[in-house]
Amino acid sequence: MSVDAGQDAALGNPQNDEAHTSLDTAAARNLATTTKSAPQMQGISSRWLLRVLPWVQVNAGTYRVNRRLSYAVGDGRVTFVKTGSDVRVIPQELGELAALRSFDDAGALSALADRFVQREYEPGQLLVETGQSADTVFLIAHGKVEQLGEGDYGEQTRLGVLADGAHFGEQALISDEARWEFTARAATATTVLALPRQALEQLLGQTAALREHLAAYSAIPHQRTNKRGEAAIELASGHHGEAALPATYVDYEVKPREYELSVAQTVLRVHSRVADLYNEPMNQTEQQLKLTVEALRERQEHELINNPEFGLLNNADYDQRIQPHAGPPLPDDLDELISRRRGTRYLLAHPKAIAAFGRECTRAGLYPDPVEVNGHTVPGWRGVPILSCNKIPVSTARTSSIIAIRTGEDNQGVIGLNQTGLPDEYEPGLNVRFMGIDEKAIISYLVSTYFSAAVLVPDALGVLENVNVSNWH
Repeated sequence: MSVDAGQDAALGNPQNDEAHTSLDTAAARNLATTTKSAPQMQGISSRWLLRVLPWVQVNAGTYRVNRRLSYAVGDGRVTFVKTGSDVRVIPQELGELAALRSFDDAGALSALADRFVQREYEPGQLLVETGQSADTVFLIAHGKVEQLGEGDYGEQTRLGVLADGAHFGEQALISDEARWEFTARAATATTVLALPRQALEQLLGQTAALREHLAAYSAIPHQRTNKRGEAAIELASGHHGEAALPATYVDYEVKPREYELSVAQTVLRVHSRVADLYNEPMNQTEQQLKLTVEALRERQEHELINNPEFGLLNNADYDQRIQPHAGPPLPDDLDELISRRRGTRYLLAHPKAIAAFGRECTRAGLYPDPVEVNGHTVPGWRGVPILSCNKIPVSTARTSSIIAIRTGEDNQGVIGLNQTGLPDEYEPGLNVRFMGIDEKAIISYLVSTYFSAAVLVPDALGVLENVNVSNWH
């Protein structure tokens, strides 16, 4: 290429086929206005839980749940400490057994924990058999145990599955005459801690405080409670003439549970120069605030699921936690989960758990009808919507949980708690407060949302635990 030709090309003169014959688009953009989208955010989910929970106004910042007096306040999960292959129960965790619920003698609990003996069982091995003397307390440290019974025609029936942290045989703490009403069989390799009645009696002879506590517990008139453990209301029916009617009253819990509103907060900072000069066509402060609010709402739903104080996964009653029969979430498992409460309104599951349930339905030749919720079509089972919630964790073992809830104060269900009418309110229960401008010309806004959740009665909330979400066949 000659020098003259190179100069012509540099000047934009058309000397060959590749030269432009019109204004280049790159240069033309200097005179054009770009059409822009609003800032986008990948972390926004459907947040179904926030949308379907009925929200109750809490003007005082605290919500008290009054219930009938209940004697069945134990039956929680037991926690263990593992050192190598040795497992030991944490002494204070023995208070999760109903008979030891209010017993706080640390020395006696430690001595009792030392008397538990570690036992290992292989899959299929029996721990106890129906009709035998119930003379041992079992704490399940790891594994699954099936509870088996006998049907009316002699067939074997499956009564339930117990897993890590569960216990059975508590009647051995207060009686030496009880009999096993079921057979317990290890479904997997299982580690348990066992307390024989003989070891307990030796300790009772040495510890007066424990002996007196168990005697007081056994004196509670358990026969005068309903199946939920609540103090019975005496009634009469089917009588004739002038029969003497029983007198009664409804007793309440002396120390009902109170839920304080939790808070999620952040400080949004915007430089004054950005807020002053770069507000067309979109307001910078508004866009920053919009995405900040979305992040707070995501955190709010995460807390409603996982918070140790009021989160749904941590507040499900032990009797309302069930284990899958085969690992993956089978239709039979969801049937049992739904049947544990009257009027199950919603099922919440991680998308992977929903997909796993869909695979099991397809494998069984079942095609559940979808359900409409707030104008959206979602999967359903037995007419109950299955709502996606990615805040439900999936463990490293590829297991997750499915939550069932009944909602509303009128239904004695699960409710959301918030307070509206806050100063500088931006959305219901969320406010944005101006905090000032610092010496670097940074404008600060305090963004806060106040919330909690309450379970009015235990059977309003249930959890199907440890479902396998990676069951591909």
